[in-house]
Amino acid sequence: MRPASSSGAGIRLGSHPVSGGVDFALWAPAADAVDVVLVDAQGQEVSFSLAYREGPIWHGHLAGVKVGQRYGYRVHGPWRPEEGWRFNPKKILIDPYAHLLDGQLHLAPEIYGHRAIDLLGGGDLSIQDDRNSLGFVPLSVVTNTHPRAIHRPTHPWSETVIYEAHVRALTALNPKIPAAERGTYKALGDRSTIEHLQGLGVTALELLPIQHFLSEPSLIARGRENFWGYNPIALSAPHRAFAATDDPIKELQDAVDALHESGIEVILDLVYNHTAEGGMAGPTLSFRGIDNKSFYRSISHDGGAENYEDFTGCGNTVDTRRPFVTRMIIDSLHWWSEVIGVDGFRFDLTTALARGRHEIDTHGPLISAITADPILRERKLIAEPWDMAGYALGEFPHPWREWNDHYRDSVRQFWLGNPAREFSEGVADIAKRLSGSHDIFYFRGPTSSINFITAHDGFTLHDLVTFQEKANQANGEGNRDGSDHNRSWNLGVEGESKDEKVNEVRHRLKKSLLATLVLSSGVPMLTMGDELSRSQAGSNNAYSFDPKLEVRSSENFNGGQFLTWEPTELERDLLDSLRSLIKIRKTFMVERISDFFTGNLDLATRRKDVAWFRRNGMEMDEENWHQGDRRYLAVFIEASTEQGLLLFLNGDLADHEFTLPDDRWGDSYRSLFDSSVADEHFTPLIKRPGERSIVLAHGAQIWLVHKT
Repeated sequence: MRPASSSGAGIRLGSHPVSGGVDFALWAPAADAVDVVLVDAQGQEVSFSLAYREGPIWHGHLAGVKVGQRYGYRVHGPWRPEEGWRFNPKKILIDPYAHLLDGQLHLAPEIYGHRAIDLLGGGDLSIQDDRNSLGFVPLSVVTNTHPRAIHRPTHPWSETVIYEAHVRALTALNPKIPAAERGTYKALGDRSTIEHLQGLGVTALELLPIQHFLSEPSLIARGRENFWGYNPIALSAPHRAFAATDDPIKELQDAVDALHESGIEVILDLVYNHTAEGGMAGPTLSFRGIDNKSFYRSISHDGGAENYEDFTGCGNTVDTRRPFVTRMIIDSLHWWSEVIGVDGFRFDLTTALARGRHEIDTHGPLISAITADPILRERKLIAEPWDMAGYALGEFPHPWREWNDHYRDSVRQFWLGNPAREFSEGVADIAKRLSGSHDIFYFRGPTSSINFITAHDGFTLHDLVTFQEKANQANGEGNRDGSDHNRSWNLGVEGESKDEKVNEVRHRLKKSLLATLVLSSGVPMLTMGDELSRSQAGSNNAYSFDPKLEVRSSENFNGGQFLTWEPTELERDLLDSLRSLIKIRKTFMVERISDFFTGNLDLATRRKDVAWFRRNGMEMDEENWHQGDRRYLAVFIEASTEQGLLLFLNGDLADHEFTLPDDRWGDSYRSLFDSSVADEHFTPLIKRPGERSIVLAHGAQIWLVHKT
């Protein structure tokens, strides 16, 4: 064992190239010693002791080391699992501050810190394993990154339209991109990708996790891999498998810059609530071997052995009550923002990050640190306001936005609820969601609500009107995974149908659902592929795939995680309809949705900024709101003193006639959209107050109101 040549020029966590070598520093307050291990191209290791210590930080300088050097740590300390200490210097550990990893996780007993008797970590957790894990786990790589000038587009929340996508799935089937570059960071910046996003009218691309992630041992044992990426091991390193080149960082930066130049912001879905080390029987890859007690929330049962608190459903929960853990996450966010250049973050299971001793505290250490940070508070901050054991919708502070599952459920219930079952609230709930969910975000404004009908997790839009039951058999979990409460409707035919009438209504419903989403007050989020009727063949938990299958068609991956780039005529109509809807939103709504509508009468115009109507063109009264069998609604939204929008929404099984409101609201009405008419065949109609319009069952119409 050789000592580091010097203490280093300064204590910066991670590995940092300096003149003549590299400085290394690791936070490990309870360790007895720390070694940095350099690994050559043949897999041979040379160890150096980080003999210098500043409080909890072990550090040192290694002369002659260069960018690209692979390394890991071996951390010495007590093995007392009953107390939560799980140090094992036989296990090579990933640097929590690494910005690049190399190598794969191989399913073998060597990856476990305890003596495993099977490949899933089963065995005696109290016995320390003495086998070397080198060669079975990924290694950290020395990189040289710095903050850079970022020329960001700046879209206010009122103008924001989010498109949630997976790096690989977005472009893997795009014939306009060279085969070797499809499904990569480079492909994100390709002109064809950008043109698709611009053509839709989206302003922000939200990427599913790109932090370097690993497949769970149980998945590997079933011959599958983690597809979505919600299983990170390096919080500040781009997932290397998504790169077309040997420089994932530069490739990702270039893609972000290309998107920025085209006016598109980039938001990352980040997972800080748990890591790929899993539960107590999981592998020892990084945090567990550096300081198990500090990184993970733990609890003792009746004086027995320590166990993890699991609020994530993934075996462990990162302990953000610890000051260093908060610091590590803040440093990570700064790296993604200032080095990679991203414009915002969606935090997975945010309440798990906001937990105090037991309760959810949305003003706790991490949330407060992010909110107060002068750089991070300028980024777009989005919370998923729940975890496996708690719920906090509406409780996050400004400037946070939140995924609004109340919106999702209400819209699905209105359009897809069992026709034989009465609504308990009539149309009152859908009205709240359309107008910005004032009952939830009353002190923060309607753009605090991220409105969505579908997301990566759950049915796609196509499957929402095609399947009543989930079909997750491909995951190998006996179809036990995924939600059983989908609020979907198959129109009486489970799965794909050859019945033209069924398919016609399904298509109309998809367009009606999208019209509702796009024209609701709040921030709309679209799911990749919904614009082209992407189907996952009934899977509502398409998080894994079979790596042995080649990517020839979308059917290879749980029925279709991939975006298809050669749409049918019907799919093209859905795409064109969505483009038209987003254009309507941008033209008439963005100036009015930063604040809640009041519903108060303006004495000058004799109108309200929002008003709700019966089918006869008269305003709703209190009794109408709670009629349980009411499945239709008309709403007027004022766009300016001269213009407004009128929406007719018919969620009923029958066609209905709607009367256009009297001349107090408008002098003329011009049709802009009808979900029952193909976009290319749509011909605008002009009608006068008091005239009528037939809205087909499950249909939506949008009218432009003119007032002189």
